[in-house]
Amino acid sequence: MRGRWAWVLVLISSAALAAPGNHAVAFGKWTTVKWSADAADATPVEMKVRPLFVDGRLREYTLGEAHEVTDRVLVVQQAYRANDALPGEHGPLWKWQRGTWLVVERATGRVRHISLPDFDSARSQVSWYRDCGASEEDGKLYGVVMQLGRRKPLLRKELGPVRAGGMGCASAWQRAPARVTFSLGSEVTIFEVRGHAADPAPEEQPKADENP
Repeated sequence: MRGRWAWVLVLISSAALAAPGNHAVAFGKWTTVKWSADAADATPVEMKVRPLFVDGRLREYTLGEAHEVTDRVLVVQQAYRANDALPGEHGPLWKWQRGTWLVVERATGRVRHISLPDFDSARSQVSWYRDCGASEEDGKLYGVVMQLGRRKPLLRKELGPVRAGGMGCASAWQRAPARVTFSLGSEVTIFEVRGHAADPAPEEQPKADENP
């Protein structure tokens, strides 16, 4: 199975208790389980999961830290168990899987799935800050700027080929102006995010000589 990798970035602060008028959103204790990216992986790796409760009811299992997008909305990655039994095998064979990302709305108690472009739930690593990421498709890396609530990415730019041993790509954000930097080896590409658009950042002009 060919892997497709993705990184995504979005801002957060932590919160555990529901504000007045909101539904109560809470997480249970961490549990260590075994997980494999696919059937070809002979040795499963350990993965920590924990339950997500809304108003005391179990809604999903999750992995990784939750991220507060606003004081009423958070995002977190889903974890679930799938039946891996073949036809004719006796009983279910439950295996843990990494799922998509979820949006949890405190005001309504709603839990819904996020559609992220080029996201592979088994292999993608996601860190959030104003919806940005890098992904691989057909042996190539792309810089992707994605905004929650929009189906199409703000930016999808080829960065270069995937290198042996992994992505070899890093993403970093800065404020005022909002910019994301994709680093692939010695190659650095910077994009400026304005509203619903992301464009190559203008080159910095050298400072004038301050000497008289």
